[in-house]
Amino acid sequence: MKFDELKTPAYVIDEKKLIHNLEILKSVEEHTGCHILLAQKAFSSYALYPLISQYISGTTASGIFEAELGHECMGKENHVFAPAFTDEDMDKLVKICDHVVFNSVNQLICHKEKCINNRVSFGLRVNPEHSTQGDHAIYDPCAPGSRLGVTEENLKKALQKNPDALAGMEGIHFHTLCEQNSDDLEKTLNVVEKKFGFLMRSDSIKWVNFGGGHHITRDDYDIKRLENCINHVKRTYNVDVYVEPGEAVALNAGYLVTTVLDKVENGITTLILDTSAACHMPDVLEMPYVPPLRDAVRLDDINADIWEKPADGRFRYRLSSYTCLAGDITGDYEFDSEVNAGDRLVFEDMAIYSMVKNNTFNGIPLPDIAIMDANGDCRVWKHFDYDEFKRRL
Repeated sequence: MKFDELKTPAYVIDEKKLIHNLEILKSVEEHTGCHILLAQKAFSSYALYPLISQYISGTTASGIFEAELGHECMGKENHVFAPAFTDEDMDKLVKICDHVVFNSVNQLICHKEKCINNRVSFGLRVNPEHSTQGDHAIYDPCAPGSRLGVTEENLKKALQKNPDALAGMEGIHFHTLCEQNSDDLEKTLNVVEKKFGFLMRSDSIKWVNFGGGHHITRDDYDIKRLENCINHVKRTYNVDVYVEPGEAVALNAGYLVTTVLDKVENGITTLILDTSAACHMPDVLEMPYVPPLRDAVRLDDINADIWEKPADGRFRYRLSSYTCLAGDITGDYEFDSEVNAGDRLVFEDMAIYSMVKNNTFNGIPLPDIAIMDANGDCRVWKHFDYDEFKRRL
């Protein structure tokens, strides 16, 4: 089946572009000896795990089901972090994970005995309180009052109260970035070393985890600076280094294909699509952002207004969905030619934070998941019907 023959809506994973990203990540591993793990919270399409496993070291999870998926379908290094763990989940995790990262000293003390008894390496997430993010506040782990990671002050208080609190701990984890370049990593690392270097220099520490948010496969990403940061930590502290990209694995390696159902006029022209920002690409509303669209330009990119008609004969449309949510709007775009009901549109960069976050609000069907090989041939990997909607309710 060819791309244009797919039933819409459909997510399409582009194997050729995925491999391009994986080759870049593999080169970083080879140049530095670091361990790169797929952050499954961004991309969990396990049909591609056998392919991904050929290039990087394994998976990292943010919850019990992701950990089980990584263990079952990737079968390589398997790590997990969560703000807190239940006793029941920990009983399972120590059987399937190589590393467990705790969010607080309390959690570490509560669960570390199970890790030790099962020979699972465990570490602590620290919060350097150094934010490098601009307009992505919802994803900023270093925002004031953040619940994620232990601050320097709170860690020292805990150690004063109980000097042996971290006994048995082998690693330090920090995650501060979101879609960022390595200059922000370098700045963050400097702060981490100043605040938590006393831990990193400990003979018991065997690894340092740089977390995720590294846009390594983006065209303008400074890979050399990343490699310098990794090599610096490895040499200075004699530790292994882990990096946990999610987006970088599948960046620009997927699409969401949709069909125009109708056009609505009310001062502006809105295209009603058979897909939904709220249901099928929630980050569009959460971050928010306007996703790239093939053969169109985002009005934000050209400082244009949807309420104004273009003077050059082009066409401007607002793209929305067939849910009842008034604010279910994907964005405003400009096209060279008129778009009509029945036309197909292609949203780009839709492999990440899409399939893992979608929902069935309004009873809207979930898009199929298809995989496109290097020759452009597509196979439908997953189809979801009414039973999928009903089973969750």
